[in-house]
Amino acid sequence: MNKKTFKDIDVAGKRVFVRVDFNVPIDENNKIADDTRIKAAIPTINYLVHQGAKVILCSHLGRPDGMVNPKYSLAPVAKRLQELLNRPVKMATDTIGESAKKLTSEMQDGDIVMLENVRFYKEEEANDDNFAKELASLADVYVNDAFGTAHRAHASTAGIARHIPAVAGFLMCKEIVSLSKAVEDAEPPFVVILGGAKISDKIGVIAKLLAKANVILIGGAMANTFIAAKGGKLSMSRYEKDKIDVAKQIMEEAEKLNVKLLLPVDVVVANEFSPTASSKVVDAYNIPDGYQGMDIGPKTRKLFKKEIKKAKTIVWNGPLGVYEFKKFQKGTKKIAKAVAKTDAMSVVGGGDSVAAITELGYASKVTHLSTGGGATLKFLEGSVLPGVEMLEDK
Repeated sequence: MNKKTFKDIDVAGKRVFVRVDFNVPIDENNKIADDTRIKAAIPTINYLVHQGAKVILCSHLGRPDGMVNPKYSLAPVAKRLQELLNRPVKMATDTIGESAKKLTSEMQDGDIVMLENVRFYKEEEANDDNFAKELASLADVYVNDAFGTAHRAHASTAGIARHIPAVAGFLMCKEIVSLSKAVEDAEPPFVVILGGAKISDKIGVIAKLLAKANVILIGGAMANTFIAAKGGKLSMSRYEKDKIDVAKQIMEEAEKLNVKLLLPVDVVVANEFSPTASSKVVDAYNIPDGYQGMDIGPKTRKLFKKEIKKAKTIVWNGPLGVYEFKKFQKGTKKIAKAVAKTDAMSVVGGGDSVAAITELGYASKVTHLSTGGGATLKFLEGSVLPGVEMLEDK
């Protein structure tokens, strides 16, 4: 990696502004439902604390649309982080106001302060330079450890670097190195697994990986568009009518490049989009009237697992069914288990894919769990990420 990290600079006694990605799910009881992203930032925080830095943490949570909304307060996150670190984490009631300025000015070496949700300010997403300057005024050095937001040019992910030295944290480095290795140094057979709702979200990734992959497995609602392009009957299943030609082009290109592109052969369908809907398994190309695809079927799972078993490199992004409904998680979980059981170099990104691996207890069996959703996709397709570009070069 050709970017500076905080190991390349002296942080002792300095106020270090760390952009983390603590955009985590919080339940109705204000409890963290999944603390994976919080745990992922701990190595960076611990390193800085042990180096005698004054650590100022900044993150967004949800989409409060530039307004203060208690529902999106980071206070529960600060509480959970304090439990995980077993050391005090002081919580500011604002991001650039009196509370933030007071707490950060009174810090001693090794102290940790968490700022309130940066998206409570509309200037954050607008990448307002005055707001970025206010953020920078709280610290001496900026560390970006929020790979999940690196594809966004916001004040706390890019703008702040115009005003103070900017370097990468542990997690940012790990993401860049792992994703680069998976794509640029992929050992064949290289199997790519893509799920989720839309082809439009992943056109760039498919175009990039077609030239490198040996096998591409496609599930989720995005598979429906490919099946429609091949003349399948989808009934009520969701697909992108305006992307039929794109799907045809991708399949033609895959054939030219001798890339095996596999689609579902059977699907679990339901008579309504509901967690309690009546379901059955049918041919993926002939869905009965009044039904819609909700998950890959048993024949498809077997077909996909056969290819995964042979893989030496695996990149997976996106669920293979309607993962938010427990009844339709089976396909995604079966594929997660198959990926975890291989000896392949494996990279898994996207919230539901990572959730499936984690829930099954296979996190340690995967080479790298990416904390990025959109950022992972952008990186894999070769796009420049503003949050990475703004870091200082070595």
